[in-house]
Amino acid sequence: MNTNTEHITVKQVTNSRLPGIDFNKLAFGSTFTDHMFMCDFKNGVWQDATIVPYGNLSISPAAKVFHYGQAVFEGMKAFKDENGGIFLFRPEENFERINKSSKRMAIPEFPRELFFEALHKLIALDKDWVQGGLGNSLYIRPFAMATQVGVSASPADEYKFMILMSPVKAYYTGDVRVTIAQKYSRSADGGVGAAKAAGNYGAQFFPTNLAREKGFQQVIWTDSNEHKYLEEAGTMNVFFRINDTLITAPTSDRILDGVTRKSVLALAEHDGIPTDVRRLTVAELVEASKAGALKEIFGSGTAAVISPVSAFAYDDELFELEKQTDSYASRFKKELMDIQYNRSEDPFNWRYPIG
Repeated sequence: MNTNTEHITVKQVTNSRLPGIDFNKLAFGSTFTDHMFMCDFKNGVWQDATIVPYGNLSISPAAKVFHYGQAVFEGMKAFKDENGGIFLFRPEENFERINKSSKRMAIPEFPRELFFEALHKLIALDKDWVQGGLGNSLYIRPFAMATQVGVSASPADEYKFMILMSPVKAYYTGDVRVTIAQKYSRSADGGVGAAKAAGNYGAQFFPTNLAREKGFQQVIWTDSNEHKYLEEAGTMNVFFRINDTLITAPTSDRILDGVTRKSVLALAEHDGIPTDVRRLTVAELVEASKAGALKEIFGSGTAAVISPVSAFAYDDELFELEKQTDSYASRFKKELMDIQYNRSEDPFNWRYPIG
């Protein structure tokens, strides 16, 4: 993780776009703050770290990212409490994971000190874009991509690391309906499912579109070998409550090590809720649903936080889930958001003050 020792150069906007933003009409991830961070990898070192006004890039059509998909990203959020304080949620996890993803995609790892310096300076510049109130946050998108010119099938030797920021509201509103995958797969053994590689997400758009045509918002992915084991839900990790036990799949080279996922598991242990991290079969889920033992399904992720599932389909049969008055989904969502917005104690030291 080589880098030069120069400080981040900052070029501020002349006029902020903030006054023209209607925060009540935000489409998730489509409005961006005034500034963005950029840093280039050339000659074996990360260099030319700058914060500049948000704008378009000039990049060669022969850049390797377009031809071989060398690109990784992260998703983080900044939250504002009632006193105007700004906090990140477990950013060390995001930093470690983007470098893990980079390593898997043969992209040079990014230096920790520069990563956090960029976050601090970028958020300080655009702090007024962080809106207060539950459900409001600043979505932060670090990413890296191959910029070397050439169409030879080999890893690039030049890259660009960037951070964009976008004010957002809730990703999903209300419960979602899902269908269980029986043909398409999100990832395979030995693949890049555990990395936040750009192509992972592009490849799942087509089967998700097929599900939406049938009235479902997302797909619960199954293993690629037999389509027997339940793995993830759309872009989220997925939890199943059978009776009072919370079940989720173990992480592997197919399943993303989600920050919200591990936070839910820690909250469950703290609250005395039994958990079982194991492979769950589709047959077991269907049986539990028919027997009345399946109480809840919910997804977890940075964008969605906690997203309850109201129904799932398998073999053209629809299984509705009854609303639970003591739902784990609503409990964990409240506990997570209370920590994120500095509304409660943080026994895990997950909150990271940023300003």
